[in-house]
Amino acid sequence: MLVQLFARNERTCWLAWGHMKKKYFGTDGIRGLANGHKLTSELALKVGQAAGTVFQNGMHRHRVVIGKDTRRSGYMIEYALTAGFNSVGMDVFLLGPMPTPAVAMLTRSLRADLGVMISASHNPYDDNGIKLFQPDGFKLTDEMESEIEALLNSDLADELVRGREIGRAHRIEEARGRYSEYAKRTLPRLTEFSGLRVVVDCANGAAYKSAPEVLWELGAEVITIGVSPDGYNINEGCGSTAPHLLQQKVRETRADIGIALDGDADRVVIVDEKGDIIDGDQLMAALAMFWQEQGKLKGEGVVATVMSNLGLERYLNSRDLSLERTQVGDRYVLERMREGGFNLGGEQSGHIILSDHTTTGDGLVSALQIMALIQTKDKPVSEVCRLFDTVPQLLTNVRYESGAPLENILVKQAIAAGEEKMGDSGRLVIRASGTEPLIRVMGECDDEKLVNDVVGDIADVIQQVA
Repeated sequence: MLVQLFARNERTCWLAWGHMKKKYFGTDGIRGLANGHKLTSELALKVGQAAGTVFQNGMHRHRVVIGKDTRRSGYMIEYALTAGFNSVGMDVFLLGPMPTPAVAMLTRSLRADLGVMISASHNPYDDNGIKLFQPDGFKLTDEMESEIEALLNSDLADELVRGREIGRAHRIEEARGRYSEYAKRTLPRLTEFSGLRVVVDCANGAAYKSAPEVLWELGAEVITIGVSPDGYNINEGCGSTAPHLLQQKVRETRADIGIALDGDADRVVIVDEKGDIIDGDQLMAALAMFWQEQGKLKGEGVVATVMSNLGLERYLNSRDLSLERTQVGDRYVLERMREGGFNLGGEQSGHIILSDHTTTGDGLVSALQIMALIQTKDKPVSEVCRLFDTVPQLLTNVRYESGAPLENILVKQAIAAGEEKMGDSGRLVIRASGTEPLIRVMGECDDEKLVNDVVGDIADVIQQVA
């Protein structure tokens, strides 16, 4: 969980000192270097056994669905997980390369006891990860992860089944088609995008087939990038974390919109007709206004994380809407959305959660909603999706090898000094990443020089002690 040790003003200044870490699970499942010290086939086998044990309930034949992105190591982890689930009596339905939100949706529609996505999202190809979904398609709670972790640290020999009780594996050939139809049904009936020229960058990842197909079937003229995965090129110089190729292609082809997904397609970055990037904060503002006009916005506001720009908060407040903040992680955003009855939330990075349609971030569905917005308004993306001026914000990532740099007294002193300099004029968020060995230092303030100085000073001290 996010620990807020000090906040002079809860609206403008947060200090986040990291997450209470489990041994295996981070902010988005289990993630690490494939065959590194953490994520191995042995661990995957045991995750299958432990999660399979936790999610068996009743006397019916239990089932789990498994999807993956396009990383070479996905095969190894897929087979190990399958063996683990089979060994405790669960049947496995293999989906092949499939976006994370598709796995969540198919977990529900196939009435599975558990869903699994093998992916490290936006990380390089040599990383991988395991994300787990409950039968209702929502990510696991902290309590569920802790229960699985307890089993991972125990002897599971007594949970193994024999004879007819051993599970079997099936491959679901029509899984992509099911997801494509689901994505299209999130739009109003008879919606079609003829006349729109779209460039879509699939990051050589999980949506390399489904995203272009859906856009073409809806009538758009589709130009593709990042649709030739080879097991190693996922996220490499493409996708939502490296959208420069998309920006260039949008300008070259005079496209109306550019869409960049990440490796598992649960986040999206939009590029406008000028080739400029529009991040998740601007997209949430645009959708909030659109839905408010249509009477569809629930909860009288939006849920975002502590990383979202102060400009978004000010803009929503000026429209009598609230911005509720959570700790970093789309599942925490979703938890607050469910508690407060919100149907729009997300992260600046492009995880947009539209809970009327999805149980997790869905880059393709979010992009379709943005396309419906610009079609309805009959205005360019740059006008309808850039609604507020951002407050100067700087995010610096500092890599560390081991230990807990945020516990160092010199780092604590540097953070305190920075907070004092910024006073009530901005925010500081300093946290340990839940997916990589990084300390993320973010600051924002109307005074750009001040925020650059403060963030730079804190990052320098962390670098010295890391």
